Amino acid sequence: MKAQSDALSVRATISFPPDLYETLEELAKQKKVSLAWVVRDATARYVADQKPASRGAVRRMNEG
Repeated sequence: MKAQSDALSVRATISFPPDLYETLEELAKQKKVSLAWVVRDATARYVADQKPASRGAVRRMNEG
């Protein structure tokens, strides 16, 4: 059985240049979170900057 949070998520495969991937790993380690969390956080912030109506998504992500 999938966890409830998994049921609300979509899995994606993303490729990064090696130097960017290393930076993401370092940030995750410093913040003591997963690399996936760093990518989700950065993506939510980017989308919020591009589309003001999505700012609520950033708040929800940071609360969870």
